[in-house]
Amino acid sequence: MALADSLKSLREVNLSDLTLDNIGSWPIAVKVVVWVLVFGLVCFLGWNYHLKGMREQLLAVRTAETQLREEYRLKAFQVANLEALKAQLAEMEEQFGALLSQLPKDTEVPGLLEDITEKGTDAGLAFDSIALEGERAAEFYVELPININVKGGYHDLGGFASGVAGLPRIVTLHDFAITPGGNSGELSMRIQAKTYRYKGEQ
Repeated sequence: MALADSLKSLREVNLSDLTLDNIGSWPIAVKVVVWVLVFGLVCFLGWNYHLKGMREQLLAVRTAETQLREEYRLKAFQVANLEALKAQLAEMEEQFGALLSQLPKDTEVPGLLEDITEKGTDAGLAFDSIALEGERAAEFYVELPININVKGGYHDLGGFASGVAGLPRIVTLHDFAITPGGNSGELSMRIQAKTYRYKGEQ
C-alpha cells in the first residue's frame, strides 16, 4: 500500500516545485529515484576515471611480477650452478685454445707444405705439383686450399692420405681423382688438401 501511495505521489509531483532549497520536503519516491541516479552516476564515474586506471595498473604490475619471478628463477638457477658453469667455460676455453693451436698461422704455411711433401715422399710418391690456391674467407675462419698431384702405387696413396690426416695441424682432404699412370701399376692422384686459419688472427 505504501509503495502504491509512493508511486501515486510520484505521478502527482510537479517538477517545478522540486528545488534544492526544499529538498527536505521532496516526496520519498522522488528522493529514492534521485539517490539511485546519483549512486549510479558516482559508480560510473568512479569506474571510468579511477578504478579502471587502477585495474590496468594492477594488471601491469602482475605482468611485471611474473617476469621478475621468471628472471629470479633463472638467476637463482645460474647462481646455484655458477661453479659448474665456470668449470664448463674453462673447459670450453681450453678446448678452443687447443683447436686454435692446430690452425696454422701465415708464417707456418710453408712449413705445412714441407710436412705434406715429406709425408708423400715417405710414402714413396713422386710429386708432379703442389700449389696453394687463393684464400677463401668463411664466417670465423679462412680456408687455405692446396692442390696436389702425385704418382705412386695404390697403397702408397693410402699411406700418404693417412700421413696427412695425422699431421698436428688440421688438414682435410677433398675432391680426389685417381687415374692410371704411365708405368705398370702406377696411379696418378689429384687431390685438394685444405687447412684453416682462425680469422681473429688478422
